[in-house]
Amino acid sequence: MTHKAAVEFPADLDRAELARKFEKDGYLVLEKILPQDVIDALMAAAARLVDGFDPTSHKTIFKTREQAKASNDYFLDSASKIGFFFEPDAFNENGELKQAKELSINKIAHALHDLDPTFDSFCRSELVKKTVFDICKISTPSLVQSMYIYKQPRIGGEVSIHQDNWFLHTDPLSCCGLWFSIEDATEDNGCLYAVPGSHKEHPCQKRFVREGNKVLFDDDEPMKHPPKDEDFIPLPVPAGSMILIHGGLLHRSFSNVSAKSRQAFTMHVVDANSEYSSQNW
Repeated sequence: MTHKAAVEFPADLDRAELARKFEKDGYLVLEKILPQDVIDALMAAAARLVDGFDPTSHKTIFKTREQAKASNDYFLDSASKIGFFFEPDAFNENGELKQAKELSINKIAHALHDLDPTFDSFCRSELVKKTVFDICKISTPSLVQSMYIYKQPRIGGEVSIHQDNWFLHTDPLSCCGLWFSIEDATEDNGCLYAVPGSHKEHPCQKRFVREGNKVLFDDDEPMKHPPKDEDFIPLPVPAGSMILIHGGLLHRSFSNVSAKSRQAFTMHVVDANSEYSSQNW
């Protein structure tokens, strides 16, 4: 079995021009940038991890709207481990899975980039390096988080409006997200939505902080500068695409109401020269 999932940055793309577009919009879409063998390798690696997971070991769900309430030691410890999180609607009233574990997992997270050889290879590929160095403009990158997200058919949960800077805060702000579609992402199965340019004026409207063995938002008030629904644009992409996300970009995704999953892999990078907050979970 090979663990290699290396991929090059396309030589015909002008990274300087892409960097200007990313700085202007706060996001960048590059369609079909991953070859099929890399897509297959990442999907197979995730399936292998799920196959080895015992679903009776815990019942931790992931729900962005109420993650502070739902968080437990398993969630907190996953920052440096490979954890498995269920969709909110995966269980029946008796606490039993409604269907097979493969159709119940919300995501695998948050240290795939360090602990799984296939994801490690991909996260340190030339594609990622050149994207981070030349487009995100991070000269001393630190890879701090990675997730494989399933967005399961019909039960794939909503990801509410947020900025990545809320969760991965540095001073100065430096977070950059790289989101890869492993399957086609459509408006029906929960593609990303974003507010172009929203990273500029108010790049961090909240903080999600750790206090002891709890995580919580630093205040319960709504965002002071909330976006309007009509400000969001959908970002549907075919499998193998990359969406680059500025840490201050307001983005979200809706529930998956379709019969098709929307598998994706995402990683977050910060500048090691920025001060990484001790309150980050």
